[in-house]
Amino acid sequence: MKHKTPDVMFENTVFIWIALATSFVLLIPLAAMQFTTDVNWDKTDFIVMGFLVFGMASLFVLAARRVPPKYRAFVGCMIMAAFLFTWAELAVGVFSNLGS
Repeated sequence: MKHKTPDVMFENTVFIWIALATSFVLLIPLAAMQFTTDVNWDKTDFIVMGFLVFGMASLFVLAARRVPPKYRAFVGCMIMAAFLFTWAELAVGVFSNLGS
């Protein structure tokens, strides 16, 4: 008898873990702001980055539920590329003047 392990992608508790991971990621710039003046974020920066990280991770989970497991890496790479592009545009405006 073959025992199938449950896939964490199909459990709704994964969104709680994403929220916790997003919170911990946002603690990095918050801690850096305490020690250096090079990091200067305001509330808006934290909100936008929180939505961006949580949104992209949730998008990956929802997309991974729809595609076969062998395509999850490709979907993850595409979502990561979209995340990095959006992050770069908001930060410095690499391809447009959004971040300027």
